[in-house]
Amino acid sequence: MSYDRYLAICHPLSYISIMGARLKHHLVLGSWGLSFAITVIIVFLISGLNFCGENIIDHFFCDFLPIIQLSCSDTRLLQTIDLILTAPVTLLPFMVIIVSYVCISVVIVKIPTVKGRQKAFSTCSSHLMVVSLFYTSLIAIYLGPTSGRSVITLKVLSLMYTVVTPFLNPLIYTLRNQEIKSTVIKLVCSKR
Repeated sequence: MSYDRYLAICHPLSYISIMGARLKHHLVLGSWGLSFAITVIIVFLISGLNFCGENIIDHFFCDFLPIIQLSCSDTRLLQTIDLILTAPVTLLPFMVIIVSYVCISVVIVKIPTVKGRQKAFSTCSSHLMVVSLFYTSLIAIYLGPTSGRSVITLKVLSLMYTVVTPFLNPLIYTLRNQEIKSTVIKLVCSKR
């Protein structure tokens, strides 16, 4: 989405020729394929672990860290492989997003009218807010140090990227639409 915004703001005349259906399909299939492959590898490695004692996960869902904490096997190799596989998949898109928004900011600053700058900024600010919330919690959980973190902190951070971000997405993007915004205002005002 940040690349889409980058093209729309920084290269509006080339947008349609660059961001065609073929590129969109490649981006989606590449993202899904890579995610699926990494997940299969990690699940295969987890299936080789020994679990002893209580198999109760102190979490909202079967996440990677709570599952390997239940294992009585040595999980250092699994954690290293997981870091090697997931760090680039997490950090590279985040870096592309940051670079895209830096380029977008440079172009926005050069827009001569205040109204034009406001429109361009409002187009990007909602996406940037959701992306920041998502990647901050994701990086804190999966790429930060695992020792010394409380279970409650992991649960709250997990809620941020699994519940709060998906909840905010439609809310933020639909409220930017003037028709939906006016309908929501009418509904709220008519109930009073």
